[in-house]
Amino acid sequence: MTPVTLSAARLDAGDTAWLLVATALVLLMTPGLALFYGGMVRTKSVLNMLMMSFVSIALVTVVWLGAGYSLAFGDDVSAGLIGDLHHLGMAGIGPDSLTGSVPTLLFAAFQLTFAVIAAALISGAIADRMKFAAWLVFVPVWTLLVYVPVAHWVWGPGGWITHSLGALDFAGGLVVETACGASGLALALVVGPRAGFKKDAMRPHNLPMVMLGAGLLWFGWLGFNGGSALGANGLAAASILNTLVAGSTGLLGWLFVEHRRDGHPTTFGAASGAVAGLVAITPACGTVDIAGGAAVGLTAGVVCSYAVGWKFRFDYDDSLDVVGVHLVGGIVGTLLIGLFATATMTGGTEGLLHGGGLGPLARQAVAVVAVVAYTFLMTYGIGKAIDRLMGVRASAEEELTGLDRTVHAESAYDHGTLGHAAQQPPGLSTSLSKDRSPAA
Repeated sequence: MTPVTLSAARLDAGDTAWLLVATALVLLMTPGLALFYGGMVRTKSVLNMLMMSFVSIALVTVVWLGAGYSLAFGDDVSAGLIGDLHHLGMAGIGPDSLTGSVPTLLFAAFQLTFAVIAAALISGAIADRMKFAAWLVFVPVWTLLVYVPVAHWVWGPGGWITHSLGALDFAGGLVVETACGASGLALALVVGPRAGFKKDAMRPHNLPMVMLGAGLLWFGWLGFNGGSALGANGLAAASILNTLVAGSTGLLGWLFVEHRRDGHPTTFGAASGAVAGLVAITPACGTVDIAGGAAVGLTAGVVCSYAVGWKFRFDYDDSLDVVGVHLVGGIVGTLLIGLFATATMTGGTEGLLHGGGLGPLARQAVAVVAVVAYTFLMTYGIGKAIDRLMGVRASAEEELTGLDRTVHAESAYDHGTLGHAAQQPPGLSTSLSKDRSPAA
């Protein structure tokens, strides 16, 4: 996403129409994520998982319109670190205000949908065990103290990563994927592992629900990446095509690993691989050509299929693999810009494989280290502060019974047709519980 300002311009109806559609597509990704995550957990926590995504829409909307947008996209006030508060509560922005060739109110709404799904993604790392009340506190605080500054660094006027360092992130590989992945790891460490982690088989209860969620995510991702061109133009078209090809090669790469490692490709692996490819192409979709997009997706599908198992080796319980897919995939895509970027797409910067030298790769690496360090440390601090204030971990009894009944006083299957047997679908490979947990 090219950094933009509130400079005077002429409204373009085509650009505005496309961004209206893209905004709706990106908003749809959060309900899609809710289904994706909801199908992965056990039956006793399905509704809690859905609620964590849906409540993020409400919480982030209030925070973003109150102060988040102004701090992220207001005029820089501190060496590229944060914006001003001149637009607190969207003050001074009306229907006729323009950002580039689109209404500023629409641009703010589009950016809001990014902030929403970034927060919701973190919930996959602490599924089944975090207090819902603590989540209600965490989301707005994290949005203001973690997401907003990083958004300003990359996309805001004068943001240091783009304007001083010269690193590239077209649609949110750093801002959304890497930030939520590092934050998910930090929060998982604060909350601690699920009861039975590494001992009990914690299999996804509803694979068709996972596939449906993945499909909605892929559909919405076309607006996520294509809309980041902020116009109905060739760059949007190229970004959409890169998104399609990377999701496809990510899916194929993951299935290849599954077939070689486990002896059978799975629907779960297909969904996970597609998401891994989509995550990785997010920063690169507007900087690489189609061959580069295919390589980015394939690399992410292979690397992330192994990365999801790291939690068993390093003993952190990232329930739905936010770290293995979003952190690792976001880093892969951001770094590969330094290899595959082409001047045709970027307007100047070229990667190592196109004669650009090591400079672009080094700049991408510095940006990754900065974002990972900041988001991990800040999220860990926020988690610890909330834990001191009210506790972040559900009680052992609540976790055992399930958060659906103990927190929300309802169950997804009180009147459903799946019943108790849906907790472990017949025929599901035991390799899912041995080699990895559900991907995020």
